[in-house]
Amino acid sequence: MDQSRSQCPLLKKTDTVQKEEGKVKENKYDVKPPRDLRSKYLIKMEERKVKEREDEERRVKDAELARIAELEKPAPDELYGMRVHCWVLVLAGKREVPENFFIEPTTGNSVEAHEYLGIETLWNNTNYWVNMQDCSHGIGEMSYDLGDIARWEFMFPHNDKPLLMLPGEEEFDMPLDEEEEDVEEDSDMPGSWVDEIVIPLEDLQRRCPQGKKTILYKQAKYEIFAEYLMQDGMVSRLTEFADSALTQPVKSMEWFKHRVDKLETRETDLVTNKVTETFGAGRQRALRQHVYYSNQTGSEATRIMDFDHSARTDGLKAREETPAKLIEHYCNRDDFLTKRLVNYTKRVKKFGPAEGNEKPVNQVTEFYGRDHSIPADDDIAELTFLLNEEKIFIKHHLQDQRIIASTHEYLKPQLSEDKGQVQITTDMVSSFQVERRAKTPKLMHIYQTIMSLIDKEERCIENVRASEQEVRDVLEQRTQEELTTELSVSIYDTARNDTAKKRREEIERKKRDDEARREEMELDYLAPFLARIGDPAQMTADLAEQLKNDCLKDLTSRLVDMANLIQGRFEKETQQLQWKQNWYQQNQTTMTKEEEEEYVSYCSEAMFRIHILEERLNRHKELAPQKYVALESRLRNDNRLAEFLN
Repeated sequence: MDQSRSQCPLLKKTDTVQKEEGKVKENKYDVKPPRDLRSKYLIKMEERKVKEREDEERRVKDAELARIAELEKPAPDELYGMRVHCWVLVLAGKREVPENFFIEPTTGNSVEAHEYLGIETLWNNTNYWVNMQDCSHGIGEMSYDLGDIARWEFMFPHNDKPLLMLPGEEEFDMPLDEEEEDVEEDSDMPGSWVDEIVIPLEDLQRRCPQGKKTILYKQAKYEIFAEYLMQDGMVSRLTEFADSALTQPVKSMEWFKHRVDKLETRETDLVTNKVTETFGAGRQRALRQHVYYSNQTGSEATRIMDFDHSARTDGLKAREETPAKLIEHYCNRDDFLTKRLVNYTKRVKKFGPAEGNEKPVNQVTEFYGRDHSIPADDDIAELTFLLNEEKIFIKHHLQDQRIIASTHEYLKPQLSEDKGQVQITTDMVSSFQVERRAKTPKLMHIYQTIMSLIDKEERCIENVRASEQEVRDVLEQRTQEELTTELSVSIYDTARNDTAKKRREEIERKKRDDEARREEMELDYLAPFLARIGDPAQMTADLAEQLKNDCLKDLTSRLVDMANLIQGRFEKETQQLQWKQNWYQQNQTTMTKEEEEEYVSYCSEAMFRIHILEERLNRHKELAPQKYVALESRLRNDNRLAEFLN
């Protein structure tokens, strides 16, 4: 579809309302800026030059835009105004529609009235109207009161004439005059020559012919794909170009669905090679956004990763990596860590595997939030490990009504050459205390503090290496995902879910086999007994006699089992009733009225069950010999056994 003269709706930028900056309230205690000693004349001349330069740039830009508009101007059309086109008109009044508007059926977008030259006819499901107004000046001032027969001539008479209503006006039924001529409510409308539209589910999911559609806009191309058509799950792609001929792409935006790796969008700047990928919730490691440059690879690349901190145990929110730095942002941690900044030195090239050649860390700085459960002088705000200088620097949080915070600087101790012990002195600590009354720390306290800081430094380096390894794992996983893209299929999508489809077919096959076997068993009562003797191909007298005995024996066994079952239930009910009667004889003097009524009800129900069981047992004894004789007669008359049994 060619819409090269219109702008792509996905690229239309909404007008942003700029908020006026409020005036800064002057404070008489603020430090006044130094006096400007420059010449006002020179400043004015400089401003004039800047304005002339901006006017010249604006003039050149307007001339270039006018030249481009002239080149994009369509050629003269000999059939201008002679073509007939159909579109949708939505009248104002009902359903809170404030004004009339049009919908272009080829795009599904609303358009303004000036884009159409004229209207010949209108129709809906009840009537057909012919426009009697002049359209030589367009349709901007046209009246759409279809009840006005001077402007719109209807074809079929009808009582329900559409009238325009003002917004907010209530709709009510207007009584007709008694003298008004009766009009048939159901006019004889001509039958439709169009068959009923039937859209199969596959065509509906395909969305467009062959599952693909390309729309050309002004300096943009929009491609639409059906779901599951592309192997990578892409459903649409928008490409921006720098020229109207669509030969110089500058930006690409891709949308995905049903991907196992939860990839939703990918935005690529083809000029700077910047790629921005966004992921949905539920991805491994809670990755939500990945920004990188396609022309940079390895650990020396620049990248930004955003995470869902609520789905991670470490509360990691974002990670920014450059060749010289690694910045991590945290949220809602128990240790109040908010940020970690790692500075690297230049890597020394070594021969061997890349895993052992890690980037050397020069400095690590951790930033912590305020923990109000401890004093500010004891609460660490910044903790810096200077690895090359063998120093550890601590900056505490600001106290109330203070403009500077307390700081401490520690020198890492060296091991003694004689005994291998740590030598601690007071010269290894340099402190600045805001409070004058602060006590000088003792040597034991300094020793414990330095040793705990050394442990923190080791854990911090381990965390940095773990972060670097996680980045490598994410990159390796993304590479594998792009090489072998997998799409998720809903369990309710029976057409695409191969696992569910195979399972359903297997269940249906077993069901058919069971039904066929059941029908065969019902039709041939000798099948189980034939299977016991190996289903012989030819019947003999001995086999026939054996089949007869087995069948009669099986029937006798089932009849006896049924009789025993009924007899057992009869005896059980009789014993329970007898026990209940004995209990009544022993407790009848102390029983309440409710217990006596309950006893009478139980005896009535028990006698009824005993009577039913007795009737069933007697009937079973009467029918058992008849069933035995019937089966024996059936066996003698069976075509396969009659020759040997008679």
